Amino acid sequence: MNTTRKNDIVVFLATGCFTGFLPLMPGTWGTFAAIPIVIVVHRVNLIVQGIIALVFVAFAAWVAGRAEILLEDRDPRPIVIDEMAGFLISLLWLPLNPLTFCLGFALFRVFDIVKPPPISSVEKRMRGGWGVVIDDVLAGVFTNVTLRLLFMVAGLL
Repeated sequence: MNTTRKNDIVVFLATGCFTGFLPLMPGTWGTFAAIPIVIVVHRVNLIVQGIIALVFVAFAAWVAGRAEILLEDRDPRPIVIDEMAGFLISLLWLPLNPLTFCLGFALFRVFDIVKPPPISSVEKRMRGGWGVVIDDVLAGVFTNVTLRLLFMVAGLL
């Protein structure tokens, strides 16, 4: 496979099947692009879900790092594989239903945009693919924990 074709595949994956190039809200479009991945991952047992999530996060970091080089920018807006990884973490090991999807989506976008501590400080310290992905993974962890607490208080979990 020639270099141009490999680079095209990296950009395709990094931009969530090019959803990162859609106008105005690339992170939101990238989060939407993660929905099929979340659904497929939830069809396997919990241990495999965790393994897939870890592998996807590592893969996302590698792809994001390569895409930063190709797009010649640090954490460029079209890279949305980080949102995809973060949203996968957001709903990991939770029941999938419309309430979980909607609340998870909204909470993830808020945590990803606001970047409460320590997310903001971790993001500033890391570079490369892991720097692109880690803040979204942490936003996903915050979302997952928040959903669990809300569902426990409401008696839904």
